[in-house]
Amino acid sequence: MELQDPKMNGDLPAGAVGYRQEREGFLHSHNSAPGRKSAEFMDFEGKTSFGMSVFNLSNAIMGSGILGLAYAMAHTGVLFFLALLLCIALLSSYSIHLLLTCAGVVGIRAYEQLGQRALGPVGKVVVAMVICLHNVGAMSSYLFIIKSELPLVIGTFLEMDPKGSWFLNGNLLIIMVSVLIILPLALMRHLGYLGYTSGLSLTCMLFFLISVIYKKFHISCDVGHNETAAESKSPPVHPIQGLNISCEAQMFTVDSQMFYTVPIMAFAFVCHPEVLPIYTELCRPSKRRMQAVANVSIGAMFCMYALTATFGYLTFYSSVEAEMLQMYSQKDLLILCVRLAVLLAVTLTVPVVLFPIRRALQQLLFPSKAFSWPRHVAIAVILLVLVNVLVIYVPTIRDIFGVIGSTSAPSLIFILPSVFYLRIVPSEVEPLSSWPKIQALCFGVLGVLFMVISLGFMFFNWATGRSHVSGH
Repeated sequence: MELQDPKMNGDLPAGAVGYRQEREGFLHSHNSAPGRKSAEFMDFEGKTSFGMSVFNLSNAIMGSGILGLAYAMAHTGVLFFLALLLCIALLSSYSIHLLLTCAGVVGIRAYEQLGQRALGPVGKVVVAMVICLHNVGAMSSYLFIIKSELPLVIGTFLEMDPKGSWFLNGNLLIIMVSVLIILPLALMRHLGYLGYTSGLSLTCMLFFLISVIYKKFHISCDVGHNETAAESKSPPVHPIQGLNISCEAQMFTVDSQMFYTVPIMAFAFVCHPEVLPIYTELCRPSKRRMQAVANVSIGAMFCMYALTATFGYLTFYSSVEAEMLQMYSQKDLLILCVRLAVLLAVTLTVPVVLFPIRRALQQLLFPSKAFSWPRHVAIAVILLVLVNVLVIYVPTIRDIFGVIGSTSAPSLIFILPSVFYLRIVPSEVEPLSSWPKIQALCFGVLGVLFMVISLGFMFFNWATGRSHVSGH
C-alpha cells in the first residue's frame, strides 16, 4: 500500500524523512544528486547474494519444531492444520515487514536495539529476555532429542535394550554430551563453524523429510509403535494401545491437545532475531529485496513443514507422538541414519544457540565490563546446567514446544514487531488512526490473545491431568 506524503508546511520531521528514505531504498539511490550521498542503513556494504541469504534465513527458521508437526496435524486434522500453518506463515511474513520498516526508519539492525529505540532501556531488557527465553527453549528441545534418540542409536549398535542398561539412560547421556562435546564448543570465544552447522542442519532436515515420505509407503497403517512392516508381516492379533485401527485421516478435528498444536507451529516459524543481521549482510539491500528473501524462505519452509507433517501423520495417524522419530523402528537402517544425522545436527547447534543468550546476558548484566574468561565460562556452565535440569524433569518435548511456542514465539512474531511499528514510525507519516497502524495494533492484540488462550488451556490441561491422554 503506497502512502501519500503528509501535508505539512515546511520540512518534514526527521523521523518522517527517515521513513520516506526507507521506502525509497535502503542504500543510496542512483538518482541522487552528484556529490551527494543519501542516508544509508549503515556504512557496511553487504556482499551476501540473494540465494545465500535465503539459505541463511531458511536455516534460521528450520529447527526441532519440525519433529512435532505431525503430532500437531493429528490433533487438528489435515485441512485445519494446513490452513493454520498457512496463516502463521503469512503472519510471520507480515511481522518481518513491520521489522524491516522500523529498521529503515531508524537505521538499526539489531532486535534489541529496536526495543531500546521503541521503549527505552526497559524495551532492550524485555527483548533480550524474550530472546533468551526462546533460545533456552530451543536448547531444551535439542537436548530432549538427544535424550530420546541417543539411547536408541547406541542400543542399536550394541544390540542392547536401552531400557535395560543404566549407561543407556537418556538423562545420563545428555549430561555426558553436554560436558564432553557441547561445553568445549560453547567455551569458544568466536563461533567460526556456524556456516558449516547451518548447511548441516538444513541437509539433515531435508534427509529427514525424504525419509518420512519414503517410509510412508513402506509401513503398514496397522503397524503400531516402534514396529515396521519388515518386522511385522501380519497384522497384530490384539489392537495396540493408542493405534488408529481405522487408518483414516481426519480432515478437521478438535480435542484438548489442539492448544499445543498452534504453539508448535508458531515455534517452528520463529526467525525474527536473525532477520536484521541477514539484512545487514545482503548484497544491494533494500526493504523490498529483503522482504523477498523472507517470503521465499518462509514459503520454502511452509512446503517442507506441510510435507513432513502430512506424510508423518498419514504413516501413524492418531498414534503419532510429539517427537515423531520415536515412532519408527529402532532396527530400521534408514531411520538409524536419520537419527544419527539429527543427533549430529542438534548437538552442534546447541552451542550456536547458547552464544546469543550469553551475549544478551553480558549486555544486560555487565554492559561496561571488558571480556573476562571466568565470566564467559561461568555463564556457559550455568546455562547448560539449567537446560539439563529442565530437560531431565520435563516429561515430553511437547511441553517444551507448547510453553515456548505460547510465550516467546508470539512475542517475537506478533507483539514486539507491532509495538516497534506503533512507537517508531512517526505519527506525522502514519497517524494512529491510519490503516497500517490499526493493522499493526490488531496484529499485536492477536498475539496477546494467542498467548493468553494457549497458556490458559495448557495450564488447565496440566491441572486436570488431561495432558497425558488423547493420543499419547
